[in-house]
Amino acid sequence: MTTEQHEGAAATAIIGQKVLPGMEREYEAWQEGVNVAAARYPGHLGVEVSPPTPLQPEWVVVYRFDSIAHLQAWINSATRQSLLDVGNKYLDGPATQQVVSGGTQPTDPLATVVVTHRVHPHQVDEFLDWQRHMSQEESKFEGFRGTELFRPVEGLQDEWTTLYRYDNAEHLDAWLTSTKRQELLTEGEKFNDFRLRTIDNSFGSWFAFEENGIEAPPPSETKTAIAVWVGLYPTVVLLTLALSPLRMPLWLGLLVGNLLSSFIMSFFTMPYYVNRLLKRWLRPSPDASAAKSNLVGLGIVAAVTVFWAVVFYLVTRQIWTLP
Repeated sequence: MTTEQHEGAAATAIIGQKVLPGMEREYEAWQEGVNVAAARYPGHLGVEVSPPTPLQPEWVVVYRFDSIAHLQAWINSATRQSLLDVGNKYLDGPATQQVVSGGTQPTDPLATVVVTHRVHPHQVDEFLDWQRHMSQEESKFEGFRGTELFRPVEGLQDEWTTLYRYDNAEHLDAWLTSTKRQELLTEGEKFNDFRLRTIDNSFGSWFAFEENGIEAPPPSETKTAIAVWVGLYPTVVLLTLALSPLRMPLWLGLLVGNLLSSFIMSFFTMPYYVNRLLKRWLRPSPDASAAKSNLVGLGIVAAVTVFWAVVFYLVTRQIWTLP
């Protein structure tokens, strides 16, 4: 599968960096400052930092922006360069970087391989045929979840980038160490100038709160359902009051109301009301007491619900009667 870059497509930079032994805590503090700086740039969607694991020995930082232009502005910025000058004393050698534009965001935690190839312009068609063959064979292995192939990104990198995803590290390792893959690498010997990095997650979720630029894990389905209910109640009642003077028939009123409520919930109620109101409950800090967090969160839910119920009772029964 080949994902074409196009203007306006979300862009992701995957940066791998080795940290000098004994400098991990200093590096984390420095990286947090870099993340905060990145969050101030236009188009910033999020950043995730993954420490070394048995699958990959480097620290991996994943920046997400809403377009290649905005990502490029951050990557090439004087701000980032000055921060790198400060942080070089924590780093063991130069970083590696891959940039992809567009593509899909998996919803489940996956084991991912990022591979970059340098391909001569006259060999692109042959490279694509070889990649298709590679994808066909790897799809036969247990746990396979998909492949995405990204073209070079002008102004940022010259390499082709491929993402291989499996459901866990064991299944991914089975493919990487398989005889079949070695045969395919031999067939594509002219494309063997590549870099490979394995990552034991799917780069997190695009829809996430941020703490100092670092994305938190998503809330549970129960918390999500309650949060949606908290936002839905005032949204639906206010829309009903606003539309009632139009005296639309039931079928049309519901059609228009549902359409408007979907947009209002997506672009206003959830991001600017519910997520801010319930942030500490939906995304508690790692060291927070779960019992205390739930008690406070549910208390806020109850208080807000009672508040809106009283307001709407007074509005519809004491102040104004629906036509």
